[in-house]
Amino acid sequence: MTKVTDSTQWIMNPHRVDAVDENGPAAMLHPRVIRTARQLVQSIDNYERTPLVKLEKLADYLGLDRVYVKDESKRFGLNSFKVLGGIYAVANVICQKLEVDMKDMTYQQLVSKDVKEKLGDLLFVTATDGNHGRGIAWATRQLGQRLVVFMPKGSSQHRLKMIQEEGAEASITELNYDDAVRHANEYAQIHGGIMVQDTAWEGYEEIPLWIMQGYAVLMDEVKETLEVNNELPPTHVFLQAGVGSFAGGIQGYLAQAWKENRPKTVVLEPNEADCYYRTAVIDDGKPHAVTGHMETIMAGLACGEPNEIGWKILRAYASAFVSCPDELTARGMRILAAPLQGDQQVISGESGAIGAGFLAELMTNEALKSLQDQLGINQESRILIISTEGDTDPEQYRNIVWEGAYPS
Repeated sequence: MTKVTDSTQWIMNPHRVDAVDENGPAAMLHPRVIRTARQLVQSIDNYERTPLVKLEKLADYLGLDRVYVKDESKRFGLNSFKVLGGIYAVANVICQKLEVDMKDMTYQQLVSKDVKEKLGDLLFVTATDGNHGRGIAWATRQLGQRLVVFMPKGSSQHRLKMIQEEGAEASITELNYDDAVRHANEYAQIHGGIMVQDTAWEGYEEIPLWIMQGYAVLMDEVKETLEVNNELPPTHVFLQAGVGSFAGGIQGYLAQAWKENRPKTVVLEPNEADCYYRTAVIDDGKPHAVTGHMETIMAGLACGEPNEIGWKILRAYASAFVSCPDELTARGMRILAAPLQGDQQVISGESGAIGAGFLAELMTNEALKSLQDQLGINQESRILIISTEGDTDPEQYRNIVWEGAYPS
């Protein structure tokens, strides 16, 4: 069933299964597999688990048991979770070149002069709206390698500058995101580069899977934090989707980590780039693309072509797909920036706050009551939101939070 309220559209997933196939699409996101990525991340200097913020007053206000926000603005000073996938993918490429097992390598070994001398100079290439590119740029700089970055039309000048300051060669193109990916791939082929992209297509799946495994590290941290604090797991997790590598990576981990009480997941996308929602509506088993320039303030989610690995996982295990207007994420940014007294502030950017904005809308808009009921969200629900970025575009952040752009 599909419902529409204003410009929020949703569809429940009729293909969701309760049983987890041990050999299915989520198999490579099992916690025991993610331990290798976690081991690498933990070996990086100044590693700390990013905060899992409990918003008790917001939970009370919305009539819920718990609201948690995983704050990825604190990740290695890079203001985004993306470095998790970037460093793990680049590290795996290097280990392949060295013919060594990733399990046997630490970050300190990877950045050593000995490894650099054995490798020589490698060229990495990627396309990005900003956060992914900055994460790859940080990783390649640390490892003494070269990176060329292509950004889609309309990308933030601030995000471009942040990538360039990490030492990458970066430029903004006149292409949309998906065409920028194709351009980057052609550049890599012509110049003998290594494409490091978080979307998969036929013949290009290994590196995107490594990136998804790196992303899943943050969910492994959530699980650990809850266990240390003797807290119950979430009943619901809201996951934003661009190409779907993040959503698919986290969903795959959830399917394996909590088999008995698996949280229900809701996949959130901007209206103008809702390829997963539209694919679910068409429902012919194939991923479907959204074309054009996809004008949305959620720049990190402005991707029109689903990651095929991510789609297989989400089709099997996600509970619902929701297409959201920009004003929802703007509302989420303001809610997190100006919390109820007693709750902790979270600085969340346009692609990070959609979960908070959608949750507020879901619990306060009577037109969404049927969706709330079908998801089983009530006073006993424990909601996990992942704020995937901080104020990665400071000017846009101030325009929304200070000046009230995109009002509810």
